[in-house]
Amino acid sequence: MTSLPNSPTDFPPVRACLAAVLLLGLAAGAARAEAGPPDQPWFPRAPRLPDPAGRVVHVETVAELQEAVARAEPETTILIADGHYRLPRYLEITADGVTLRSRSGNRDAVILDGQASRHIELIGIRNASGVTIADLTVQNVVANGIKLNNDTPVHQVTIRNCVIRNVWQRGVKSVRSPRLKTRGGVIEYCLFYNDRPKRFTDDPHDRPDNFDGNYVGAIDLMDAVDWTIRDNVFVGIQGRTRTGRGAIFVWFESQGCRIERNIIIDCDQGIALGNAHRPAGTPFHAADFLVRNNFIVRAPMNPVFLAYTRGIRLVHNSVHDPDNPRRRGVRVFAENPGLEIENNLLHGFDIRQERVEGPVRMAGNLADRRLESPFRAADQGDLRLAPAGESQLPRVPRLPDVPRDIDGSPRSDPTFPGAAAGNPG
Repeated sequence: MTSLPNSPTDFPPVRACLAAVLLLGLAAGAARAEAGPPDQPWFPRAPRLPDPAGRVVHVETVAELQEAVARAEPETTILIADGHYRLPRYLEITADGVTLRSRSGNRDAVILDGQASRHIELIGIRNASGVTIADLTVQNVVANGIKLNNDTPVHQVTIRNCVIRNVWQRGVKSVRSPRLKTRGGVIEYCLFYNDRPKRFTDDPHDRPDNFDGNYVGAIDLMDAVDWTIRDNVFVGIQGRTRTGRGAIFVWFESQGCRIERNIIIDCDQGIALGNAHRPAGTPFHAADFLVRNNFIVRAPMNPVFLAYTRGIRLVHNSVHDPDNPRRRGVRVFAENPGLEIENNLLHGFDIRQERVEGPVRMAGNLADRRLESPFRAADQGDLRLAPAGESQLPRVPRLPDVPRDIDGSPRSDPTFPGAAAGNPG
């Protein structure tokens, strides 16, 4: 994301704080690599998929996998046996209705590894709709783990219960395609994580003279229409100097998307809708989105960023990082007509407006850094309310489009601000 003028990093005290954040991030990255995939009891769990129907192809080797994908007919399910598959090249799905999934349903047991691949992308979808990728791991990729080549028709894609690990540009990426768009996709129950911040050696295209090692994010969708991004976990998506892109980054005339019940921990940016740069001929970056019931913990650049949007509803999200030097929990830049920010709980942050044109509707938000331990286990990412936290919070009216909380529990009326409903009594 383009840097804005007069960045807070221009000030020495903030630079010092950010240097400390960088060191902590390096230490945390080393610990993640040792500990294995991040997991907590409150992380979302995917229900098991039903057994496949119709044409099924079983594969147990890299050669069989490559042949099955290359020769896949429409409505084929490719079931991959447990194993570590070191792919020598990019795989591309080109038939409608293809499903690529593990046979066991265990996403940690089928690993598609791009470490030795001669290409910088691992799995692509081209000129195909109704494709599902599920229950597997994609790891060690220079550029894009799963690429939607939506300069051809690519619609109704489902990416479900996957681990996307150590992908150094984008875990899931769609391209600019204003004529075709990409419609009706779902990304759900996935874990996106990197073992450590990005290094120059991870990606020869990310250099000191362009992105300085910070061109990295998890989901980057352009021209996306009616997509749903839900119940995912993002951990440690970090650039070399902790100024990477969003864990969830959606822009370039995307419309009608829903972003809900995601958990974002220790990523440089949380949810970014739009970019401070809007090219000529681009009327907006994101329109008519509903962003609700998300947890964001320690996102030093921007927990939530909004620029050149239309009709966005940002409601009942919880953000925590009382030691953040930037203090901007929700950052609104330039024109965002119809923006509504309601019932969010921002512990340690403010709502920051920069060069804003037109009104922003705000109601029921609590932006306060003085709360005392309102959450169950904030350091670990659990922003559900502790009993002591409930006593510190005001009640707010329940909103018609947020009848349940991040756990799916019904909200009372009145309810608490933030993603977790608690027990208002």
